[in-house]
Amino acid sequence: MSQFIDLKAADGFIVPAYVAKPAGKPRGGVVVLQEIFGVNSHIRSVADRFAEQGYLAVAPATMERAKPGVDLGYSDADMTAGFELKTAVSALPGLGVLQDIQAAIDYAAQASGGKVGIVGFCWGGLLSWHAACTLKGLSAAIAYYGGGITAKEEIARQPKCPTMAHFGDQDHWIPMEGIQAFVNAHPEVEVHVYPAHHGFNCEQRGAYNESVAKIARERSLAFFAAKLA
Repeated sequence: MSQFIDLKAADGFIVPAYVAKPAGKPRGGVVVLQEIFGVNSHIRSVADRFAEQGYLAVAPATMERAKPGVDLGYSDADMTAGFELKTAVSALPGLGVLQDIQAAIDYAAQASGGKVGIVGFCWGGLLSWHAACTLKGLSAAIAYYGGGITAKEEIARQPKCPTMAHFGDQDHWIPMEGIQAFVNAHPEVEVHVYPAHHGFNCEQRGAYNESVAKIARERSLAFFAAKLA
């Protein structure tokens, strides 16, 4: 069963979130963080698949503070619009969108009755890293090709929960030298690098790589199974 609900952040802001519930008692909660394209059909399908694995999945609309109801595709125009919105959200003062992610974590914990993990893709991967390093209530974090995660200021962060990161060695947004610097600085993070481009997990993008996405998904599910038990 899936539906949109409203969550309230610490500052009172109301953020919509897509919630996918498992058939039986949840084995834990998973917060799913979108790319720059909103809680679109791809992100909703990711949440649905986690629900099929027994998790209560919550995908907050992390662009809501910049523009309500963002639901983009993957055209060049969508890419431009998404970057503009991401820039606007990133420029928010104070905790900004992290408050909305914390609200999603808190809801996932309460609604599932179990431990909570977080997984994000692209911009959401960077936000997952931020969440792992700064927010409370997480037992595991996974970042898929997190844009910006290999910048010096991001590498300087320290995760407070077990963390996994997936990268592609042909990602023109995240060069291999940056990935290697991240690996060198964070031996505690389980890092996997695949022969793939940016966005390899999204079946709606030209960079989709079915075999690599399957391997990364299996590793991610095993990671959550171990850390959220």
